Amino acid sequence: MPWLEPLHRSPRDVRLDTLVRLRWLAVIGQTAAVLGVKFGLGFELPIWACLAVIGLAVCLNGALQVRFQSTQRLGPERTAWLLAFDIAELAVLLFLTGGLQNPFSFLLLGPVLLSATTLPPRLTVMLGAFAIVCATILVFLHYPLPWDSEELLDLPPIYMAGVWLSLLLSCSIGLYAWQISEEARQLSDALAATELVLAREQHLSQLDGLAAAAAHELATPLSTISVIARELEREIEPGSPHVEDVKLLREQTQRCRDILAKLTELSSGGEPFDRMKLSALIEEVVAPHRDFGVTIDVVMPEGQADEPTLARNPAILYGLGNLLENAVDFAAERVEVTALWMGDDVTVVIADDGPGFAPEIIDRIGEPYIRSRRPRRRNATGDLPGLGLGLFIAKTLLERSGAQLAFRNRQFPKRGAIVDISWSRAELERPPGPLGERGKPLLTLTTPLEQNPAGS
Repeated sequence: MPWLEPLHRSPRDVRLDTLVRLRWLAVIGQTAAVLGVKFGLGFELPIWACLAVIGLAVCLNGALQVRFQSTQRLGPERTAWLLAFDIAELAVLLFLTGGLQNPFSFLLLGPVLLSATTLPPRLTVMLGAFAIVCATILVFLHYPLPWDSEELLDLPPIYMAGVWLSLLLSCSIGLYAWQISEEARQLSDALAATELVLAREQHLSQLDGLAAAAAHELATPLSTISVIARELEREIEPGSPHVEDVKLLREQTQRCRDILAKLTELSSGGEPFDRMKLSALIEEVVAPHRDFGVTIDVVMPEGQADEPTLARNPAILYGLGNLLENAVDFAAERVEVTALWMGDDVTVVIADDGPGFAPEIIDRIGEPYIRSRRPRRRNATGDLPGLGLGLFIAKTLLERSGAQLAFRNRQFPKRGAIVDISWSRAELERPPGPLGERGKPLLTLTTPLEQNPAGS
């Protein structure tokens, strides 16, 4: 069966072994029901025809198990064909045992609900339509319902119409099941993207510290080489053939020292997470966004001592940077970043003079794949807005650092959006763990997205 070979691997691929196991359960249940009605209750029904239909499912399952490995995965279309077979097989059984009068007729919804949790909505709608077509046929065409009297059980037409209508309405449950499972998949992908972003920031910080450590360790031997080179240059005879070699050695040594000095200057210091003032951290966040035609004002309390000192946390740097980039993208002329600290509370406020957050989504800001506003310009990297993951990632990372975020709009007549980020001082000044939060990993997911998520 070459049609079962998957063309590519996608997040919606379904393990063939899962479908086979579910069909074995259905086969056992159908066989038990048919034999129980025939020999347990003593009702008359075409048992050999029923067993022949069940035998088709047994043959298909056996062929799939022999032909393919248990780890075989199927694409959405191939999975839909197998679920369509299950609907057809059950419809034939119902045709032989009373049609929609059979109380097991609601099992037609089983494959539709399974499709809703795993397959795209297009295929789920097609399977639901197929199930309704089968149910409609069974209203008019079916063998008599097995019964214990000589008179055939004939249910009123209005009751049968109600059964058919209930099946039709129950198919809508599949749409709700699809929506719930899709939201779960999106959240899983978004959290994996967040893990990828923070791991990347952590890696950059580690490279930063490694560069500083290398510069520190190489400084001493290079200084010794430089001193010896100068001494050799003074001691060597002017006409010696080695004069140019010694001069070149001294110049290249000096060049190496200059390179190490630049590495030291560009790095954050000797460790990946140096301690720094809150004002210095905000300035590091603001600096990359000053050349995009928007004025960025940083407001710090005047004359207020005891400024918070915190670790150079990649989670905070990325989170604040993404919120600031979002504000710059939507601002008309100005963005204001205000830092406040009083007692045990530390707050950073990012405000812009753009159109503000749309009222219909302001309560959902921070959820994955929600685009909060339409930007006035390209973002700081020159790309147009992407999947709506930027604010979700920023919110997740900042909350992992202990922050609380609030999104609101300026009050009339002013326009613009305001984001309040607040920490307790003890939480903000606590050293971060390996991935940004008190020694805990950011997430338990292990399958990140294959590409970097775009901004909101």
